[in-house]
Amino acid sequence: MDLTVKLGPLTLRNPIITASGTFGYGLEFLRYGDLSALGGICLKGISLAPRTGNPMPRIAETPCGMLNAIGLQNVGVEKFLKEKLPYIPAGATLIANLYAQTPEDFGELAAIFSGEDKIAALEVNISCPNVREGGVQFGQDPHMASAVVGAVKKRAGSKPVIVKLSPNVTDVRVIARAAVDAGADMLSLINTLSGMAVDIRTRKSRLANVVGGLSGPAIKPVALRMVHQVVQSVNVPVIGMGGIVSAEDVLEFILVGAHAVQVGTYNFMRPDNAFRLVEEVRVLAETLGIESWGDYRGTLKV
Repeated sequence: MDLTVKLGPLTLRNPIITASGTFGYGLEFLRYGDLSALGGICLKGISLAPRTGNPMPRIAETPCGMLNAIGLQNVGVEKFLKEKLPYIPAGATLIANLYAQTPEDFGELAAIFSGEDKIAALEVNISCPNVREGGVQFGQDPHMASAVVGAVKKRAGSKPVIVKLSPNVTDVRVIARAAVDAGADMLSLINTLSGMAVDIRTRKSRLANVVGGLSGPAIKPVALRMVHQVVQSVNVPVIGMGGIVSAEDVLEFILVGAHAVQVGTYNFMRPDNAFRLVEEVRVLAETLGIESWGDYRGTLKV
């Protein structure tokens, strides 16, 4: 089976993309497989200036998942371009994940990456606090989401723009439509769900930040529901994510309408997982008699 996926202007070798924040800059996983064999690598979130992130502890295991409050620690765009990007092997499909706290800064990042040939697309993380609005997330307000997407599209050049949606909203379809109306070429969802964990013996939070993002298999039913809803609401390709650990999970997301998927938390448990999934998806698709993604995608019987 030809696993190639076309997402608007972006063509992937297969539907398996590694999720931002779970695969570093790709360099950390070179020992486990050929990066060019993956559909894509969504790089660790990158901001204009370096960020040290939140204080420790900032990861806590939970039943069927994990909480993280990393705080988007990263080396900053300048250091990334000088010390990371040149060493990522040619042939890998790289998606830069953008983090900022104002629309203008998002636009500045987009302009910087617009001239980088090794970057295939931009993913915009709108699950970020807008410092001008007292910490309200861009992804929780359609007007703020629209402002960010517009700023990025204006300066992204020919790079396709993916907008990553937060699940921490009343109706994700409202934000999805706002992002598409502002020019998003495609959408990815879901980001982590807000959660917390406590220790009854120390009577302290298990995260220094108290609240963190819940990911892993525990959130897959929520992710599937939201992807299904968004696919019905917009006319751009959707990338699904949330708790994917197996080929069956991948096909479930494609069945409800996703063009591709991102694999995240399971990379911490099995660093070879994404590479392994590529072949497992091929075998399962052929076993089920799937001849092309176009014939299978979105064929859920409801």
